[in-house]
Amino acid sequence: MSTTISGRIPFVRLFVATLCLLMFLLQPAESQTITVLHNFTGGPDGAFPETGLVMDRAGNIYGVAEQSNDGAGTVFKVARHGGGWTLTTLRDFTPGSDGNYDDGAFPKKLVFGPDGALYGAATFGGGIGHCGDQHSLAGCGVIFKLTPPAQFCATVQCPWTETVLYRFSGGDDGGSPSGPLVFDAAGNLYGTTIVGGTGACAIYPGVNGCGVVFKLSHSNGDWTESALYSFADSPDGYWPSGGVVLDSSGNLYGVTRYGGLANGCYGTGCGIVFEISPVGSGWTEKILYTFQGTNDSGNPVGGLAFDPSGRLIGTTTGIGYYPYDSATVFMLAPSGGNWTFAVIYSDPGNYFGGSYDNLIADASGNLYATAPLDGNQSGYYDYGKVYKLTPSNGGWTETDLYVFTGIQQYGLTPEGSVSRDTDGNLYGTTTYGGTGTCNGEGCGTLFELASH
Repeated sequence: MSTTISGRIPFVRLFVATLCLLMFLLQPAESQTITVLHNFTGGPDGAFPETGLVMDRAGNIYGVAEQSNDGAGTVFKVARHGGGWTLTTLRDFTPGSDGNYDDGAFPKKLVFGPDGALYGAATFGGGIGHCGDQHSLAGCGVIFKLTPPAQFCATVQCPWTETVLYRFSGGDDGGSPSGPLVFDAAGNLYGTTIVGGTGACAIYPGVNGCGVVFKLSHSNGDWTESALYSFADSPDGYWPSGGVVLDSSGNLYGVTRYGGLANGCYGTGCGIVFEISPVGSGWTEKILYTFQGTNDSGNPVGGLAFDPSGRLIGTTTGIGYYPYDSATVFMLAPSGGNWTFAVIYSDPGNYFGGSYDNLIADASGNLYATAPLDGNQSGYYDYGKVYKLTPSNGGWTETDLYVFTGIQQYGLTPEGSVSRDTDGNLYGTTTYGGTGTCNGEGCGTLFELASH
């Protein structure tokens, strides 16, 4: 249902929100109507939905919330029901009897498999190794599968069955999987972990490795994990947080948030764009681009996506200091066996906070994304936005589809990617805001932007 504004707002916050709204109305924008479909409560439905949504052919929406009653997160489904929308919790990740998170914690963006099941990664927990010192969780994460009911279920609360496909150890196999998974034509899964592997760098105290690209091979009902490539900080980066995308030839593409040859970005390196290709019985890495921390910005967090022309598109999050503090949207175009890098959008005059998740493209090549922190240096747009990039006369035009102005009931800080239905409506989440009461900032919302 559509949200309404109620309750008291402190005077300063009301003043800032009103000023934001007035400035927003002066910007070019397409006609969009926002409707909050669900306000997360921090109970069985979870809280803080940070990653993007997926949709099935019937228009049902699936996603994850990174925290829940037990602190481990949920997988949920939102479906039309009785003239509105109803959220069903498909899985509540809970501590096991030994105190560990047996099925993982902090689930990431889901993907549908060829069998109609949902597949995802839980970054921490899982009972093997120790990859999350700041969370005090045992276990280095898992890959899980959620199978829908075998027969038609007439009720809203239809049970799904969870299966843990693999538990990471934090060693050579990697640890703390992040980003969405991807299937190849044979039904194998690919993804990334942010730590582990054979690379000689330490991300957390006592946790070694710069991250890996991994493959889960499916045979006779079993899954076997293999680390295809281990990152080594320099020159190939570390912390590949955005997963990988797959082309028709079986090559994998992704980004690392840090590392590379550049000395910028506070000395951590500004990250790279990489390609992992099968060669004989192994895999080899090719660095497609190394961020310098200058006009190209740096520190890409979200993954890559292909547009309809076969070009790679991605975003940086910005590196946090003037004059190169603004983020960018970039594109890599294939050219004679190489790739040509170009920044297609940045806004250094007004702070552009970048995207934490991948962009999506429609059939016309328009791009859609969220920016969780966006605005000018005075902070008037600190609550994020949903935006669109349209190819125009050899360049790109940016349009704000919706700017979150600080009115909590509509949500604050959209971090996950948006999904788009066949009618052009967009669906997404905000990490904070809404009517829930989590840490005084709300537990997050799930929203629809209806196109007119």
